[in-house]
Amino acid sequence: MAPGILEPTTRASPVVALPPRKKFKPSSPPGSLNADDACDAETAQAAVPPHPLAVKPAGNAYTATENLKANCGSFARLPDELLNHIFESFDAETLRRLGSTCRALYAFTRLDELWRALFVSAPPDEFVWRGTWRATYLGIPQEHVSSIPCRNLFSDVLYRPFQCAHISLEPFMSNIPAHNAIDRLPDLTYEEYANGWTNKPFILTEPVKEWPVYGKWTPDYLLKTYPDVKFRAEAVDWPMAKYMSYMSNSSDESPLYLFDRAFAEKTGITVGRDSPNAAYWPPDCFGEDLFEVLGDQRPDCRWMILGPKRSGSTFHKDPNATSAWNAVLTGAKYWLMFPSSSSLPPPPGVILSDDHSEITSPLSIAEYLLTFHALARETPGCREGICYAGEILHVPSGWFHLVLNLEDSLALTQNFVPKRKLADVLGFLRDARDQVSGFKDDVCDQAYELFVERLRESHPEVLEQGLVDLEKKNPAFSQQSLDSG
Repeated sequence: MAPGILEPTTRASPVVALPPRKKFKPSSPPGSLNADDACDAETAQAAVPPHPLAVKPAGNAYTATENLKANCGSFARLPDELLNHIFESFDAETLRRLGSTCRALYAFTRLDELWRALFVSAPPDEFVWRGTWRATYLGIPQEHVSSIPCRNLFSDVLYRPFQCAHISLEPFMSNIPAHNAIDRLPDLTYEEYANGWTNKPFILTEPVKEWPVYGKWTPDYLLKTYPDVKFRAEAVDWPMAKYMSYMSNSSDESPLYLFDRAFAEKTGITVGRDSPNAAYWPPDCFGEDLFEVLGDQRPDCRWMILGPKRSGSTFHKDPNATSAWNAVLTGAKYWLMFPSSSSLPPPPGVILSDDHSEITSPLSIAEYLLTFHALARETPGCREGICYAGEILHVPSGWFHLVLNLEDSLALTQNFVPKRKLADVLGFLRDARDQVSGFKDDVCDQAYELFVERLRESHPEVLEQGLVDLEKKNPAFSQQSLDSG
């Protein structure tokens, strides 16, 4: 790879959940850019301001007469990636002392991901968000944070996260090819959805506007109404007031994303068209959610999602082969989607384990867009679009999707099992038991048997058709399926 061209850092994750971080480097870069794609990348990178410590990309070292890393003693012999990996094992006091020895190590120990990991590993009950994880962890007011220039330090490990946190993402969202555009419709009937749309992504522009919660719930409303209520944001549980402070003052490459499954209980709302004073309900076109037969034994199914501009989720599939909808209450979301099957490769830049239980992809959304977006856009099957406030997007079962908040955004999402996709869910629960998620521990290992039993009691004809469809997909297990329950 040419000097100055950065190798993408990647992560592996379970297919059924948003993943932990794991680094990976692909063996080759994506295909060449066409003129429009190159222009988009150049426009995006032109918006990047100078690094606050004056660090530059590694390629600049080839023409420099001095390199500050030479002053790091024995550490100077180590590749930057290894150096950073070693520092991940250090505690806060060790990082502080090491950072005082020379300018280069000062810069390496200021990498905010190190301090984010320290904070998340032992989050304090009381803290004040101070703009960075380091300042917050150490309790340093922003006006007292030092910024010693480290000119003549050349490191992709230090520069790339800053670059990804500051590039303009708008150029990647523009000029969506017509054949890639996700279909936009006012609404659908159940018959239209069941007969023609269960395997396709689409955006509905009207149903959400009927919800009482639409126009009422905004980030400001949540802050004023639930300031002290704790919500789940990835690995931490923060009061809404603290998360909103983070949202308004953070420069993370991958911003912390609030993703709470118990929001209805925490806010006291009811859900469902037939519920008294319901705040919202699933669009009628999706029909009955077959997981409802499990009652309180069903897996997690609904979430409130709140995040700042640039937050989102890298490529993943939804859990348990379910379908999903995602309704934007405020803001806007960019979606990049691909179908999946045994005969289709994963999206460009995404690697699947042999059993499809892990996904390896670039560490951040910005990293993916810089490295693979042009190739993804040219790949057959690609679908992309923007879902605006008051609109709802359908995610078909099994589809890979990447989601990016183009603005501070609040959304509600729900996973469900439509009748036409029952076979996919039955097959997943039966054949991928180690990947089943969201159920209570006492249910998880027997989720397939329980689901079949409940369907046989309440929807025997639907179950029979689902098992027939499953037999067609996987004849080897047909007799086992028909005898289960």
